[in-house]
Amino acid sequence: MQVQSMHFKARVGQKLADVRLQQNLKILSQRWTVGRANAITELDDFEATRDEAVSRRNRALQQLDVWLEQFEQAATARGTKVLWAETPQDAARLVVEIARRHGVQKVTKSKSMVSEEMALNRHLEAAGVKVVETDLGEYILQINDNEPPSHIVAPVVHKSKDEVSDLFARVHQRPRLTDIPQMTREAREFLRPHFLSADMGVSGGNFIIAETGSVAVFTNEGNEGLCTVLPPKVHVAVTGIEKVLPTLEDLATVARLLPRSATGQSISNYFSLLTGPRAPGEQDGPEHAYVVLVDGGRSGLLGGDFQDMLRCIRCGACMNHCPVYQKVGGHAYGWVYPGPMGSVLTPAYTGLDQALDLPQAATMCGECHVVCPMKIPLPDLLRKLRERQMDRGLRPWPERMALRAWGWSARHPEVYKPLVRLGSRVLRWLGGSSHRIGANRWLRGWTQTRDLRVPKGPTFKERWANRSR
Repeated sequence: MQVQSMHFKARVGQKLADVRLQQNLKILSQRWTVGRANAITELDDFEATRDEAVSRRNRALQQLDVWLEQFEQAATARGTKVLWAETPQDAARLVVEIARRHGVQKVTKSKSMVSEEMALNRHLEAAGVKVVETDLGEYILQINDNEPPSHIVAPVVHKSKDEVSDLFARVHQRPRLTDIPQMTREAREFLRPHFLSADMGVSGGNFIIAETGSVAVFTNEGNEGLCTVLPPKVHVAVTGIEKVLPTLEDLATVARLLPRSATGQSISNYFSLLTGPRAPGEQDGPEHAYVVLVDGGRSGLLGGDFQDMLRCIRCGACMNHCPVYQKVGGHAYGWVYPGPMGSVLTPAYTGLDQALDLPQAATMCGECHVVCPMKIPLPDLLRKLRERQMDRGLRPWPERMALRAWGWSARHPEVYKPLVRLGSRVLRWLGGSSHRIGANRWLRGWTQTRDLRVPKGPTFKERWANRSR
């Protein structure tokens, strides 16, 4: 998936004007935000659980190299081959080499955001390998001209049932269905032969466990088992280096938060703990198991201002609750990770100059920080990115000049006070009797879609002076 985050503003206008998209995105506020609020009440002490999970994730990150080496040793002892990739392109090359080594003709894939970073499907297809997405949402996007996902948990949340129904009828060449169970059965009928004939399965890894060399995978459809355990002779898991947890106890703690924060479920429908290839006497499992650990910019965050971002468990809660994401959807962000998490990760992984608008794509309401199970201070991180943009001169010069002028005046009260009085009076004059400013070419960023309320009465300083007298 190519980085297209430089065109955020242009895409936002298109998404806001898309009536169907606006209707489809309502599921976030109507179902998942309510579901999360209900699910966390099931825990005896949600905040204590969250604090414990944060502590365990921090412990892993503070000695990331140690736990990764321990994972490699434990996984290798159980027959898994562990490969390291500095960049997503290196990771894609390694997976293609594995496919060639084993004469793979067809790959079934379980949903993986890291594979989106790698553009893995494109690389495998260029090598002559057929790739079939088996997560229902990813499958829908694949047969719709390889459309990228718009959400990390529900990749097809931007589409309605009618849109999917039309797509199935066109691609499957069958009568159009509108009943969801019938539509999922139809998808299953098309996917099942691929499961049974695949040579290699590719999955992500929600976490990797250092003490056992295991890969943990959470899903709601069960397709990950068919991709990793039953038919394929080869299984490849691709995941980021930050996903390591020291022990199974750490996994159990974090697992109490992941599904509740993601979809409002107490537990995921399916959970796999994959530990090595099939052993002698076992009836299922792959003959060959690989884990590809991807850096892709992650190690560059260690020890810096943005290390907290490495705690992210990819639950999607921040985007589910974000008022910006709820209006524009995921495609507006232009890369793999949308929403508040993407507004930090995309500049961190691809370069700040490749995502100039994303640090600004937030209201700073703080809701993302409130709901994040890992307590990642997303508003603070976005603010730091904005500061770096200013320091590097990456914002438009009128904006930089205006902020510098404001900063200078704020440090000089004898200038700031009269300017505030003048500004409030001008705004009151523009607002007139309605006390609001409607569509205005000078303030179009504020007034195109809403009225701007204007101040009433004297300024705070004037009120304070009158009160003192």
